[in-house]
Amino acid sequence: MRGGLFAAIPLMLTACAANPVLPRMESVDLPRFMGDWYVIAHVPSWPERHAHNAIESYVLDSDGTIRTTFRYRKTPDGPLKVMRPKGWAEQGSGNAVWGMQFIWPIRAEYVIAYVDADYQETIVARSKRDYAWIMARTPTLPPERYEALLSRLLALGYAPEDVRRVPQAWPEAGFPGGREPVH
Repeated sequence: MRGGLFAAIPLMLTACAANPVLPRMESVDLPRFMGDWYVIAHVPSWPERHAHNAIESYVLDSDGTIRTTFRYRKTPDGPLKVMRPKGWAEQGSGNAVWGMQFIWPIRAEYVIAYVDADYQETIVARSKRDYAWIMARTPTLPPERYEALLSRLLALGYAPEDVRRVPQAWPEAGFPGGREPVH
């Protein structure tokens, strides 16, 4: 048993080195973070790998949970896809680390690695460096802002070839005001 434990220590250290600590915001003002965020680019999860017009929306409920609505289309004119995970800010994280639950009992880590002072741009990432999202309050960003956010994301340890720009074409045809409500 003792030999097995000592043999496992290098493996555990290697696993920790493979995922160095992900920098995160010291503090996030949850009420200011709530609302709609357009997904400008991402290191996508499987369901969103072809997403168009992706928007993540947050509502802080009275019990402290974060009601989340993620909506997107797989093609520009494809049917609307919607996911509604439940989120919560982890205690002691300054509201910068969230748990997200898409299906019980599986919980996913969601780290607010960056949000600008005006809460107009954000980067959400994961310690595993498997998924990430560059989001903004507007469907497009000036090229210099996008490049600055992309540089921040790459500095977190993400590979440039894994990042995909999300096509955003607004207003969406067929909806009054260009977009249907998400909540």
